[in-house]
Amino acid sequence: MAEQLLKAKPLIVAPKHKTEWLNLLDGLNRLSVALLLPISIFILWWLAANLGWMPEQILPSPEVTWQSFQSLAATDLWWQLGVSLQRLIMGVVLGVVAGVLLGVLLGNSKQADQYISPTFFALAIIPTLAWLPLLMLWIGIENALKVFIIFKATLIPITLQVQTGVRCIAPQLKEMAAILQLSKPILFYRLLLPAILPYFMTGLRLALAAAWTSLIAVELLASSEGIGYLMVMGRQLFQLDMVFVCIVLIASVGIVFDLLLQLAERKWVFWPHTVLAAHGLSQRKRHSWLKAWAIPMILLLLWFIGTSKLAVVELSLASPIQVIQALSHGISDGSLITAMYHSLYRALLGLLIGGSIGVITGLVLGLVKPLEDIFAPTFNTLRLIVIFAWIPLITAWFGLGDLSKTVFISLATFFPMFISTWKGMRNVPIQLHEVSQVLHLNVWQRLEILIVPSISPAVFSGFRLALLYAWMASFGAEYLMGSGIGIGSYMMAAQQHFEMDRVIAATVLVAALGAILAWLGKKAEDSATAWRNHHG
Repeated sequence: MAEQLLKAKPLIVAPKHKTEWLNLLDGLNRLSVALLLPISIFILWWLAANLGWMPEQILPSPEVTWQSFQSLAATDLWWQLGVSLQRLIMGVVLGVVAGVLLGVLLGNSKQADQYISPTFFALAIIPTLAWLPLLMLWIGIENALKVFIIFKATLIPITLQVQTGVRCIAPQLKEMAAILQLSKPILFYRLLLPAILPYFMTGLRLALAAAWTSLIAVELLASSEGIGYLMVMGRQLFQLDMVFVCIVLIASVGIVFDLLLQLAERKWVFWPHTVLAAHGLSQRKRHSWLKAWAIPMILLLLWFIGTSKLAVVELSLASPIQVIQALSHGISDGSLITAMYHSLYRALLGLLIGGSIGVITGLVLGLVKPLEDIFAPTFNTLRLIVIFAWIPLITAWFGLGDLSKTVFISLATFFPMFISTWKGMRNVPIQLHEVSQVLHLNVWQRLEILIVPSISPAVFSGFRLALLYAWMASFGAEYLMGSGIGIGSYMMAAQQHFEMDRVIAATVLVAALGAILAWLGKKAEDSATAWRNHHG
């Protein structure tokens, strides 16, 4: 036996330097494939601009855009970016602190959860832009408005993720901590922090994306400085080279933020998420619904007292009775219903167009690996560009009518549907692909029998997000793309005439419709993925 072992041929192991060289070549090959589409787009851009395929006012050449960047960089480009980043940091810090505190409170206390969560979720579902007419009247259009919008955009994802992290602490760990009588500092560092950190990092990535998007939107609408304001100036002066520079800068900031958070998450979070079943569902008590309505009723009472007994200025806050009258009048004369119809129509049309293209693109890239290698990296980069940064270009290319609004909403809904479908395709078990090969299934059979049922949870998860994106983008289109009939235009017109009763009445309708859309999205997801709850 010993002689056989000595005579046996040793395994051939590639030298370490050779393995590193092969890995380097593989990385360079993937990079070259990923750069194929961006380089092709750049060449097409250069040809279209320099050969006169499109007027320079519509499509500035790369040379002109580069010259514009150099000129802006030598003047106030970095100062304008600094103003925007200062607002972003202030709002994000405030939102993170408040979100962590509120999330820990809601996760630890069932009483606080029952009293606060329903009101918090009801307010959270209202699109951020829907608050603008009210906030403009209450706090003006200066820095306070921008910081508050960023604060709200940050608060919601941080609170939800931290609350989930606290709820997912295993009961056994809580019991062990109680037995050991750990002090509060040790309890925080040894139990609470490890539990919420993975969820907090996820929430922070979502919060930064939402905050950066909200900031650009509000700077486009109401600002005299900042990177969004610079884009507005470029659009108004029809200097699209300036708009191109701002879009690239906005995209670069988004990419840097995302990369930094990915690095931080890999460094600080090196343990898996806990099982989500740790938070058991307690039996609902007969009168528990009263707790959910406690805070809304208190707020309504304070609102009524404040507008009647304390003589709050009517221009700042209309009374509940005035709001009800405005709501009734808007419904009876058809103005509110008409405005809501147009906004909802645009939102659903954009969702149908952008969502369908997103699903088809995700399926094709998931099925054809060479196309995935070429297109997926570029699409992943484009999704990091703040959606509102495209508005100056869309209005320049498609005008200010319904077409530009539909294009914008379609673009907003394309990315969540594409990303969710593509990710779902990548997560299809390898065994299903092997089964399809063994059974010699064609493409349509693979889609119908194996792939579509497998990716439906991911697709409908993206659908719920796209539904809310469509509703948000519908507001953004009306606010930032000129005149038109819609609930956003209705609210802005009422705000300009200081008709607070109409503004609040429209906000109530927006909140109600947003809640209905979220509920319908959840029901659609539950219905389409009901098979997951049945086991053979």
